[in-house]
Amino acid sequence: MDALGELLGGVRARSALITRNAVEPGLAVRLAADAALSLVGVVRGQAWVSGQHLAEGDVAIVRGPGFTVSEDRVACPTRVLTEADYCARSLVVGTRECGPPDAPVQVVSGAYTGPEGVSGRLLAALPEVAVVRGTPVLAQVAAEIAADRPGQQAVLDRMLDLALVTALRSWFDATGHVPLSPVVDTALRAMADDPAHPWTVAVLAERVGLSRAALARRFTAETGTPPMAHLADLRLSRTAALLRDSDETLAAIARKVGYANAYALSTAFKRANGTSPAHYRALGAPPVPRATAR
Repeated sequence: MDALGELLGGVRARSALITRNAVEPGLAVRLAADAALSLVGVVRGQAWVSGQHLAEGDVAIVRGPGFTVSEDRVACPTRVLTEADYCARSLVVGTRECGPPDAPVQVVSGAYTGPEGVSGRLLAALPEVAVVRGTPVLAQVAAEIAADRPGQQAVLDRMLDLALVTALRSWFDATGHVPLSPVVDTALRAMADDPAHPWTVAVLAERVGLSRAALARRFTAETGTPPMAHLADLRLSRTAALLRDSDETLAAIARKVGYANAYALSTAFKRANGTSPAHYRALGAPPVPRATAR
């Protein structure tokens, strides 16, 4: 099997959360589920999905727990729907349609909500939002939702798998992006699982069974960043998240992400982001530019 086929071969939905949503003018809805990956497509009209404009027939592959949908470019969601609020879960069994079927803007989405279905390697190979233009992959899903027939969940799961694999292949073809090799994926996962560990290229190379030079070369070629530069970005990304989402002291955060002390972390954070950790937290932790943490 080729590298892409191996990467996509594990896609398997099981009771995926699949709905058709009418998009109301002036509203931005955050659809929040415990999802590793979602496939979102505009089947009528046009809409904004997590900051990306989608015309009819476009789809977005969204990594992480949820996405925002709006008819125009609205900065903040005005309504948040959790998994329990989705029409597929809150209305009569068989109902997967939210809003009138003749609405001028309609979006179909499928969320891989369980622990299975998409691999860590696949998630690591994708940006937060990947857009594929002009593809009919969700048209059959939309038609099946409207049919409301027996065995629908099983049929929709397989349809969603086919739609996602087709969209992913198109995206990889269009971008020329090379999926991560198992060696680089192992190194990335090791750093992500324990950023405080005193990683070096030599330690990572021993972990994956390559020489230091070979690992550095392959890692940089596949991710665009040398291993230690990625580790620095990862540590600062974790720092920003902890400043946003916890009350931990900077010294505690420094220990957690792999810095010797609060001063060293503060210096690195300010150099990378242009503001100190204390100022960042005091401002409510606005988003800062940083590399995607894999």
